[in-house]
Amino acid sequence: MRKLLASLLVAFVMMVPFSAMADEGPMKLPDNAPESAKMHNQEGIKHWNKGHYDVAFKHFEESAGIDASNGEIHFNEAIALDKMGRHGEATMHFKAAKDRAGGNQAITNSPILNAHIGG
Repeated sequence: MRKLLASLLVAFVMMVPFSAMADEGPMKLPDNAPESAKMHNQEGIKHWNKGHYDVAFKHFEESAGIDASNGEIHFNEAIALDKMGRHGEATMHFKAAKDRAGGNQAITNSPILNAHIGG
């Protein structure tokens, strides 16, 4: 009985961080981003909300092709890649997001970002 309770406790503790990360979603781009980048980003967010992570990633990638200077777009690419199981690529984009965060605490304090790059 003790082993069962211990196993359940360990399983519960391990699920807590992942459930916190599951709530993180894509971010809007800053107001000063190019309109075409914002348009692709918004399309990506629409597809993300429908669970179409591969299509969302393509739009985020288009947005980054227009303006890769902000952390939000790299963050969006990273979370889409993470959802698709492409964790190595996600980690690279999480690092870029942190480097380009520009003081955006939602990026720098992101649990999923910090889980990927080691906080």
